Amino acid sequence: MAKEKGRKLIAQNKKARHDYLIIDTYEAGLVLTGTEVKSLRQGRASLVDGFVQLSDNEAWLHNVHVPEYSQGTWTNHSARRKRKLLLHRAEIDKLGSKSQETGHTIVPLALYFKDGRAKVEIALAKGKKEYDKRQTLREKQDRRETDRAVSAARRKQRA
Repeated sequence: MAKEKGRKLIAQNKKARHDYLIIDTYEAGLVLTGTEVKSLRQGRASLVDGFVQLSDNEAWLHNVHVPEYSQGTWTNHSARRKRKLLLHRAEIDKLGSKSQETGHTIVPLALYFKDGRAKVEIALAKGKKEYDKRQTLREKQDRRETDRAVSAARRKQRA
């Protein structure tokens, strides 16, 4: 059997990038059961309500929904169980000290397979205020309009 190469995206948390200012990102492995891996290979998961909690020098991923495997039997997993994250001690310590600061949290951004192994991209983030969200949307809209104007001008030059 040939070994998988590259990165295959399973789920992405776009809402997190809107609601939080991303300060730093980390890639972490996941401790999964067999039926969870099979369910993820079918491309089924949701990171919307997910968050990371640190306890006893371990990182745990909470509220990530991985639906039960359809062909699973009594060995099937619980859909919203907490899953252990595999991080280096230094990364856990750094996340722990930074997340203690007011307004900081750790959120999952993406769930994917990298070279056949399930990985999650987590981010140290700070919650945005409502006016920050509006400002980000305004900047995004301005960038789009500028790009459209530039491409329209280029089209006119060619014609």
